[in-house]
Amino acid sequence: MGKLIHFVHQSLDGFIEGPNGEFDWPAMGPELSAHARELTPEGTVFLYGRKVWDLMSGFWPHAERYSQDPHDLAFAPVWRKAPKVVVSRTLRTADHHTRIVSENVAADLTALKDAGHDLVLFGGSELAAHLTEHGVIDEYQVVVHPVLLGGGRPAFLPAASRTPLALAETRTFDGRAVLLRHTVGA
Repeated sequence: MGKLIHFVHQSLDGFIEGPNGEFDWPAMGPELSAHARELTPEGTVFLYGRKVWDLMSGFWPHAERYSQDPHDLAFAPVWRKAPKVVVSRTLRTADHHTRIVSENVAADLTALKDAGHDLVLFGGSELAAHLTEHGVIDEYQVVVHPVLLGGGRPAFLPAASRTPLALAETRTFDGRAVLLRHTVGA
């Protein structure tokens, strides 16, 4: 059986993007970049909500045109090759080895896990909230960056019920970002 990991970068004050939608603040040093690659071995399904998909599909297919950052250069070929799922009610087509799920989201993603697929949800507070409510997420990996954004989109939306978690790991990357890894269950 596979598992679903919610992997998200957040500011110290709990936001995944700034007040104007900015996502220019995560510092992807060599250690954090290596962790992201370890998290996504070949065959891992990359999972996105529509908003994050629009950002990712606009950057990663041609990342070398926009950036010479070592993380970007190493991750771009991984992204292009990976199977992807986008959850959206409005998106009709998507390139880059991408499947669109519009209905029965929790059931479809659970079926992928049951078939042995590992999935990594990148960001997406709305989709994460939906999957948390339906018990589909197995693990949360939150990377806290040393910045206060002062507002924006929160990493976690209010939930209808409590979800007990168990601390599985903490780690510091590149002397600045901190990983908080939790598994579901007390």
